[in-house]
Amino acid sequence: MSTSSETTILIIDDDHLFAETVADRLTSLGYSSRIEHTLASGLETAATGDYDIILLDVYLPDGNGLEAIDQLRTVPSEPQVIIITGQGHPDGAELAIRHGAWCYLEKNSIVKEIALPLARAVQYRQALVGQKIVLNTVERDQLIGESPQFVRCVHLLGKAAAAEASVLISGESGTGKEAFARAIHANSRRRTGNFVVVDCTALPEQLVESVLFGHVKGAFTGADRANRGLIRHADGGTLFLDEIGELPLSIQKSFLRVLQERTFCPVGSQEECRSDFRLICATNRDLTAMTKQGLFREDLLYRLRGLSLHLPPLRERQGDVPLLVAHFLERLVQRYGQEPKECLPDFMDPLVSYSWPGNVRELSQAIESAFAQAVHSPLLFSQHLPVHIRTAHARAGVRGRKEELATVSGIADQDTSLPLWRDAKDAFERDYTRRLLQQSSGNVMLAGRLSGLSRTRLYQLLHKYSQA
Repeated sequence: MSTSSETTILIIDDDHLFAETVADRLTSLGYSSRIEHTLASGLETAATGDYDIILLDVYLPDGNGLEAIDQLRTVPSEPQVIIITGQGHPDGAELAIRHGAWCYLEKNSIVKEIALPLARAVQYRQALVGQKIVLNTVERDQLIGESPQFVRCVHLLGKAAAAEASVLISGESGTGKEAFARAIHANSRRRTGNFVVVDCTALPEQLVESVLFGHVKGAFTGADRANRGLIRHADGGTLFLDEIGELPLSIQKSFLRVLQERTFCPVGSQEECRSDFRLICATNRDLTAMTKQGLFREDLLYRLRGLSLHLPPLRERQGDVPLLVAHFLERLVQRYGQEPKECLPDFMDPLVSYSWPGNVRELSQAIESAFAQAVHSPLLFSQHLPVHIRTAHARAGVRGRKEELATVSGIADQDTSLPLWRDAKDAFERDYTRRLLQQSSGNVMLAGRLSGLSRTRLYQLLHKYSQA
């Protein structure tokens, strides 16, 4: 990473005069810069160079800059991305920040306002150097993966472990939320305390207070002896509430008080107890949407997400599949005391192409099933995989063949007057998008109202036909 005096900035903008003006301004501020005028050349330059910051235009001749933020942030130099646009829009600003941009600036004021955002971004990158030294010592144990999305999660894990704030881990079922929670605990100063797991989906509503807060003897029918409760059991350690979205609404108010005061009364008792615990929660539900529906307390949500960690689904980190397969196989070999098994290419291909709706948990179960099927074989063949994974791979191959045949058919019939439906549809969408932008003067919100298209679909069209 460059030092403050060697900060290098990449400008990606198709307006030659504007880009040169910005480059001159950067030179006056003591930065060096390079200019690229297309998204493709910008991506290539960023991937092979050492850039601290990238100034990225939105509407480029060959694509939408907002769609490239994720890719630019994962190049080797890990630059901060600042969006610069001549057509500023609140929706665009939101998308930029959600994708990890440092900030969102409008071109009409950038020459005056660029100095402070650049200085802050440079300071932030310098601070990251020290953080990475600490984060590289994080004990990952069962957390397997090297994809950029996964590594970012591990970095956040390191930050969460060093803090005492509550952590909310979100993600689809099977993405490893409990494994991350355990890793946060194992890397924290509370590692010698208990890690107490509460499965909120398995809590009977009539007994949830007793399970969490404990009860005294005789508090209710069947309470023939006192129970300390899980919250008190987590004293000095970590309380992990799995699927917090399933916590009954009637209990959420009581639990909010426990979070605020760290005190509570066991069921049937007037005596307050204290518990010094660190809270980590996990959910596969949209808690913000639940608060709007009255299904989850908004004030409790604010207390839960001191730090937020979202785990990507396995389909977004396909490069990690071979690493996970090797890990699961090694674990099975050790468990059953068998010789290692070799994965043939036709065994790995279906695993890499599969969408994994059950995520890492489903992959683990698939490998265990294949291992059992190949109990007497030193080699793993695709036939050892569960049938639904093999059929998905076979269907994907047939779809690919159909697309190939359609292309060949289109070439053979190019002299006919009737175009292929796909080509006709693309031509119409391209022309419609061009006219829509003309009528709305490039205002995306107005374009949405004129066309009746959703914001997501409109951005898809703008990205797809940005060269039109």
